[in-house]
Amino acid sequence: MQEYLKAVKVTDNTYWVGAIDWNIRNFHGYATERGTTYNAFLVMDEKITLIDTVKAPFYDQMMARISSVVDPSKIDYIVSNHAEMDHSGALPQAVRDICPEKLFASPMGEKNLNAQLEVGIEITAVKTGDSISIGKNSLSFIQTAMLHWPDSMMTYLSGDNILFTQDAFGMHLSGTRLYYDEYDQSVLDWESEKYFANIIMPYSGKVLQLLKSLPEMKLDVRMFCPDHGPLMRRPEDMAKVLGQYAKWARQYPVKRVTVIYDTMWHASERMASSICDGARSVGVDAEEICMRFHDRSYVATMVSRSGAIAVGSPTLNNNLMPTMADVMTYLRGLKPQHKIGFSFGSFGWSGESVSQLNEYLAAMKVEMINEGLLFKYSPTAEELKQCFDAGVELANKLIAKIENQEECK
Repeated sequence: MQEYLKAVKVTDNTYWVGAIDWNIRNFHGYATERGTTYNAFLVMDEKITLIDTVKAPFYDQMMARISSVVDPSKIDYIVSNHAEMDHSGALPQAVRDICPEKLFASPMGEKNLNAQLEVGIEITAVKTGDSISIGKNSLSFIQTAMLHWPDSMMTYLSGDNILFTQDAFGMHLSGTRLYYDEYDQSVLDWESEKYFANIIMPYSGKVLQLLKSLPEMKLDVRMFCPDHGPLMRRPEDMAKVLGQYAKWARQYPVKRVTVIYDTMWHASERMASSICDGARSVGVDAEEICMRFHDRSYVATMVSRSGAIAVGSPTLNNNLMPTMADVMTYLRGLKPQHKIGFSFGSFGWSGESVSQLNEYLAAMKVEMINEGLLFKYSPTAEELKQCFDAGVELANKLIAKIENQEECK
């Protein structure tokens, strides 16, 4: 271990001992333009406890920070809130070097850790309602299965009143500043929404269950400490993030159309522009996203904040353009809800793209307003007018859906 790094004091008893990954730009398909952090925490009490570890290549960083506070061999307990490798990758080495008395994880965490890692110690399974004393303070556990893995859980530290929220309420954002209130608000809003759309959105129902159950637990939470991104120490910041999660998880229709496409000789591009203009002509925000120039995680974020989508592709070798097959597969897995939309495309002689796009839309349970627009070679003026009119129809149906939603609230 050669790094000379310092832990950052969070409270009188708790230190941040994680790592900053300045250079990561792709997180299993998610574009991380601003890097990320792997947050780990050291709790100093009669039983010194390490909350989570870090991604394996950053093990020395974590141990250097721990060593700036205490000899790592004096750590008694390790808590693993999540078995994914960006948080547990360094766990086997930590267990070997620290030799803790106990390692705690959820019941599924016990199974997942043993299945993917040789942790070298018996794992003590804990569930919601379980609590352990670490001296003056105690740790209580909350299972949050499928937020976003089956093993996920949160840990609450009494005394310091910290909720270690694991992958919930976080974001991929690197920086030397530790707290949420130290960053530009627009950056926080974008990175938090992007994180939800690309990581948490498939489990929106679980989010709503968690938001309902947290107040019932009557925990005096004064700080959120997620596993990625800045920590929240102000009540207004925690309340804001909880409100954002409630809004995003409900996925109510939003007055916005996103048109996603790729093109070979600009035919599908011209169709996309006409669709966008049609939507805008009745007062609905609309954006064209060409997959030649954008990444799938940006698209997912835009889809999450849109009530309607239109997806288009020319036909290439009896198939979609590869970029469209990629992004549609990605979106299907994220399971966005309550969308309306349609497909469009151009072709030279076979024309399978629209039917294939319709299959994706159907799998995503998108309410389709037509069977798709498919034109041969370059669209004519009349065909482009059909695209414009389809954009108008899509926007008007979205407006009607939103108005109906408001009446039902």
